[in-house]
Amino acid sequence: MSASEDMPDLLGDCVHCGFCLPTCPTYVLWGEEMDSPRGRIHLMDQHERGAPLGPEMVRHFDQCLGCMACVSSCPSGVQYDRLIETTRARVEEHHDRPLGEKALRALVFGLFPYRRRLRALRGPLRLYQRTGLDRAVRRTGLLERVSPSLAAMERLAPPLGPAPRLPERVAARGGRRATVGMLTGCVQGEFFPGVNTATARVLALEGCDVVIPRGQGCCGALSLHSGRAGEAAAFARRTIDAFRDVDVIVVNAAGCGSSMKEYGELLKDDPVWAARAAALSDRTRDLAEFLVELGPRAERHPVPATVAYHDACHLAHAQGVRSQPRALLAQIPELTVREIKDPDVCCGSAGTYNLFQPEAASELGDRKAASVRETRAELLVAANPGCSLQIATALRRQGTEMAVAHTAQVLDASLRGLGRGPLFADGS
Repeated sequence: MSASEDMPDLLGDCVHCGFCLPTCPTYVLWGEEMDSPRGRIHLMDQHERGAPLGPEMVRHFDQCLGCMACVSSCPSGVQYDRLIETTRARVEEHHDRPLGEKALRALVFGLFPYRRRLRALRGPLRLYQRTGLDRAVRRTGLLERVSPSLAAMERLAPPLGPAPRLPERVAARGGRRATVGMLTGCVQGEFFPGVNTATARVLALEGCDVVIPRGQGCCGALSLHSGRAGEAAAFARRTIDAFRDVDVIVVNAAGCGSSMKEYGELLKDDPVWAARAAALSDRTRDLAEFLVELGPRAERHPVPATVAYHDACHLAHAQGVRSQPRALLAQIPELTVREIKDPDVCCGSAGTYNLFQPEAASELGDRKAASVRETRAELLVAANPGCSLQIATALRRQGTEMAVAHTAQVLDASLRGLGRGPLFADGS
């Protein structure tokens, strides 16, 4: 049975109790019932009963971040994740968006899921940053007036340095304990190559042969979470084929891992790919999840620093991975971990949300940045590239420059005995 056929039953699970309200970012911002999970479920039910997908109804669906905090907080087990993905697929199929929205979406989905296109962008973007043209453009405010979404895209671009390419195989150090495949990702691979390098080193130092297939591409996360199910399915098939020869696939980006764990549901009606999709979902692990299952072997050296750990929504809510990153950080001598207030409320990144809904995303980013600053930590640790970009941008907007690192980079510094230096080297 397809998700659309399941809709009446899934909608009926909601008893409108309101436990989701304090964790819903848009309800927290605006206090608007139709911008809460139960309000959107009411709109979904109206559409199911024949109400058209008009601009006002679609606006409330578009303003949902898809962060899944409501899934974690719901006592009735409402599968809001399936509901919103099905609804977004219907919106993309049946709603005629204004020309400007169509153009922006064509740009985003024609660029970000494609590594080669992102790679081609790196050169011009590095030149743009190194000449100081980026700062000049921001001072004029011109891009903001032309398109707030394009302005958000420009602001979120991280400082770019060299992007080393990983080999197809990284050998285990010491006795081999496991052979794992590693997803390199699109934005992660091109804009955060140091995270992938650190991930491969940590896995190798913990006794894993790391297989990095060259044939891998986008996992389909952005497409899946935006209602582009056909596009997501095509990306999923390619990913499944690329990782056919490994027992475990390790993912270091929360949104990607969440999507790959959904492949079984995404392709369940495909007679050729259903079984393979379900098997890959079962074999997918977040990096922290896998390392805790594997257990530590390499010696942890001190990293004298105070860090604030940020729960990425698609790690904490969608995958249920909360304790594992904290457990890994707790193993590192002299590292102090501080908790961020309201960890269940999204930072506003949410895949493409900060591009399509820049004003709401900025409000949420400012809230999260203020909470990070309250910890008085030196370093922000996050497990998703979108979150890192979003919070770092909001911190700069508030006049704070804080170093940002992935859990893998903190572990890498510890396992190699490098101390805190590499984590603060570039000030970003």
